[in-house]
Amino acid sequence: MVGFVGMTAMGATKGIPLTMFGISGAAQVTAKAFTSLALANGLSFPVATLAKSGKMAPVMAGSLLLGGAKYSVREYLQVVAIIGGTAIVSMGKGKKGSSPSSIAGVAYIALSLVLDGVTAGFQKRLKTDTAKAGVKPKPYDYMFWTNLFMCLTATAIAFALGEFKSGLAFCSSNPEILSKIVRFSLCSAVGQSFIFYTISNFDPLILSTVTTTRKIFSVILSIILKGHSLSITGWSGIALSCAGIVSEMHAKATHSKKHSR
Repeated sequence: MVGFVGMTAMGATKGIPLTMFGISGAAQVTAKAFTSLALANGLSFPVATLAKSGKMAPVMAGSLLLGGAKYSVREYLQVVAIIGGTAIVSMGKGKKGSSPSSIAGVAYIALSLVLDGVTAGFQKRLKTDTAKAGVKPKPYDYMFWTNLFMCLTATAIAFALGEFKSGLAFCSSNPEILSKIVRFSLCSAVGQSFIFYTISNFDPLILSTVTTTRKIFSVILSIILKGHSLSITGWSGIALSCAGIVSEMHAKATHSKKHSR
């Protein structure tokens, strides 16, 4: 709804290849479904978090294979630094006695990562195809059409798994959760406005960098606000990820200065 209002206010872009939006949206929400299935099938939360922190790798692979992107050695090293640092932080926060990860859970999280790569690849191809057609989708175009296809796919999956009726029944029997869902959705919609601005104006790898490194800043904010402690391993992971982020910011700033001259 926020995407539709924004798209209407800014003016919808004509000639957008909706097939690419359909594939990207379906892959994106299916990746989320596989992550949930991985947790439901015994994959421990720390392992799932650790695995998803490495999504920049399949995103880069998807952009290379499906989107025709090219990356420098420096960009590869930045990805390794950010993924490695996030993984170290996750391990540093790991708790003893966590449940063992099932084979089905590992398979589902692997499928989720593959679909992260597919999503990025088709987002890259979408930008290439629209540029060739002389069309530049606006942020709210991305937001509306992507979320529309995500909603349709999620609804189909819910019906296929027999969870649509049970979900409605749960909400009706627990009305207090509806206000929390609405607040969560509003926060998500505001956040997505920035996410789709990034998708519209930057490379999918940049988006993955943003969504991956937010974990680092969440950890730092949690430490500051809640007085949590972090091991030397955890701090070293933060330092490594921050080094990768700073390196990427420096590279982008240098690139922008060259083009502005």
